[in-house]
Amino acid sequence: MVKLNRIYTRTGDDGTTGLVDGSRCPKHSARIAAMGKVDEANSAIGLAAVKMTGAPGAEIARIQNDLFDLGADLATPGEDFTPSEMVLRIVPAQAEWLEARIDTLNEQLEPLTSFILPGGSELAARLHVARATTRAAERAMVALAAEDAVNPAALAYINRLSDYLFVLARVVNDNGRMDVKWVPGASR
Repeated sequence: MVKLNRIYTRTGDDGTTGLVDGSRCPKHSARIAAMGKVDEANSAIGLAAVKMTGAPGAEIARIQNDLFDLGADLATPGEDFTPSEMVLRIVPAQAEWLEARIDTLNEQLEPLTSFILPGGSELAARLHVARATTRAAERAMVALAAEDAVNPAALAYINRLSDYLFVLARVVNDNGRMDVKWVPGASR
């Protein structure tokens, strides 16, 4: 259980932030950038969630909790990605759950015959913003992986999450009937 009595600690005033292992890291580092992008994705998902009810809303709550797990994973440097009682790591089952949800949701959709534009309904537009923000988080995590070890299960999870958000946006767009199709060269 996390207990926060004080929100400010003043320990970051020197431009560093603490990691799970007790080390400090510059706030401009690739690790902190990736953590920040995951937080942004979670916030964008939360903005979409306020318009949801029923099963998608429950799924989104699970995903938002998973994103906190992902933040904890990224805040734990090292090359051992085995979870333990003291170390929270993303595990392959989390991405597998997303894959199963994508497959289930996709069954009710007509196959895509065109790229689609973000929009249709307000909720779908919010989900597309969350999807794009999640892709930015993925890029930040890949950039971190180019210079330091990143849990492969975490990279798989963030990649699957943007796919899930894309499919969910189509579902809430009346199973794709409200999707806005891209018309190449439409403004010519």
